[in-house]
Amino acid sequence: MEILRVENLVKTYGEGETKINAVDDVSFSVEKGEFVAIVGASGSGKSTLLHIIGGVDRPTSGKIFIDGNEINSMNDDKLAIFRRRQIGIVYQFYNLIPILTVDENITLPCDLDGNSVDKERLESILTSFGLKARRRHLPNELSGGQQQRTSIARALINNPALVLADEPTGNLDSKAAEDIMSILKMSNKAYNQTIIMITHNLDIAKQADRIITIQDGKITGEA
Repeated sequence: MEILRVENLVKTYGEGETKINAVDDVSFSVEKGEFVAIVGASGSGKSTLLHIIGGVDRPTSGKIFIDGNEINSMNDDKLAIFRRRQIGIVYQFYNLIPILTVDENITLPCDLDGNSVDKERLESILTSFGLKARRRHLPNELSGGQQQRTSIARALINNPALVLADEPTGNLDSKAAEDIMSILKMSNKAYNQTIIMITHNLDIAKQADRIITIQDGKITGEA
């Protein structure tokens, strides 16, 4: 079942001689439950592509369908609601709220949406991610790996259509990075969670089901 379809996506900055196509006529699709890595050097357009798929930025042209919904046709209010409910984003630098506990950070999307927390799902995620003993702790009381686990748990709590991971191991040492990749792969298998991860690290990318290579805004290969 197709969960994501990207059609002829373009993102342009500047005009005339300064015009740059950060994303240049990109098309691909992702099946539900796939773990896809998008790789490319710094400046290749991979982060811009991820932000457009996540509804954080708007394309210059092209279409994005997530679970059958064309997100680029939505107004800002509808897109914000859709993004909160159907897209989980994991950032390199965690983006946790410093005054909230692990529990509160994880359940923040539910609170923002005015929905009750699925307690069974929360307990399952806390257990699977090894965070139960840390659930009352603040972010500054956690290791980098624990903070990133909390960030991933927050992305999963609403059972989104997509989880988008932006260099999720980029700020971690090799052992913590290995643990985070194990968590992502477990989330993919145990929760049938569709994950799209960008990275410049080919060894990290090889742990995904499929690798899409991007260069100068264009897809140059798939494996």
